[in-house]
Amino acid sequence: MMDPRPRIPKRALHGVLLLDKPLGLSSNDALQKVRRLLRAEKAGHTGTLDPLATGLLPLCFGAATKFSQLNLDADKAYVATLKLGETTTTADREGEVMLRREVNFDDARLQASLQSLRGDIDQVPPMHSALKVAGQALYELARKGKEVERAARRVTIHSLELLSRDGDSMQIAVRCSKGTYIRTLAEDLGERLGCGAHLSALRRTASGPLQLEHAVTLEQLQTMDDAQRLAQLQSPDLLLADCPLIRLDGEEAGKLLAGMRRRTGAAPAARVRAFGPEPRAFLGSARVVGGELIPERLLSPVELQTLLAGALPL
Repeated sequence: MMDPRPRIPKRALHGVLLLDKPLGLSSNDALQKVRRLLRAEKAGHTGTLDPLATGLLPLCFGAATKFSQLNLDADKAYVATLKLGETTTTADREGEVMLRREVNFDDARLQASLQSLRGDIDQVPPMHSALKVAGQALYELARKGKEVERAARRVTIHSLELLSRDGDSMQIAVRCSKGTYIRTLAEDLGERLGCGAHLSALRRTASGPLQLEHAVTLEQLQTMDDAQRLAQLQSPDLLLADCPLIRLDGEEAGKLLAGMRRRTGAAPAARVRAFGPEPRAFLGSARVVGGELIPERLLSPVELQTLLAGALPL
């Protein structure tokens, strides 16, 4: 029997959409829902948020996926809520409570504990994580009741501050390097306080230069018409927003797109955003070394033409 529903054609879109991921959805589930709403061909996200977590999830479409690794590698910022006095099997609220202890510490101990977790620290990845060992995700092993040895990893906690405390609930603000497990940080803080703790809620507020305040919710997207949804897409160079910008004339832009190095008077930089003469003409990323502009990841002519048109195909 034939499916009576008409097949909706997908389209090539190029840009970044900042999503405020809702509670209960995996990052991939959220991505696929937005992808269907936009009818987009190629899409990806920049850094997984667990279903327990909410907040900023940058979604990349088309040409923007070429630069998604930059955001994956970027520092992140979170607001985390901790339940004090309880440790769980998963270090978050989804696990079973293993131990309950009295919550009894003073402000001096709290401040000393926060200070001890700032800077470069070593973390042992939790068993309930997506990290793979011998090709298998740790959480898959954990579900089978298995525990394997995990090597500690060095991460950086750039800032760790108390936002509020109400009885056995505490809220902290964290800015950290990639690869930091906030549930492990919550568990470690609880041990330093002598009462134990687990992560009860997590909200990502920033990823590299991208901020949650500029994100749109899935619910908002669902109420928009097609033109309004497309208007949420921002240029792929948003992922390089903290990199210097270099603008080239038409001839030089064409040569850079052909993969040729160009002479430049720009200051040395590990990464720059290269633009052609028109405002929308984002060419891609490059680096400046020894007076040369060296191309890295570039848009294709078709991708560039779409951006220059200032409109996306319907």
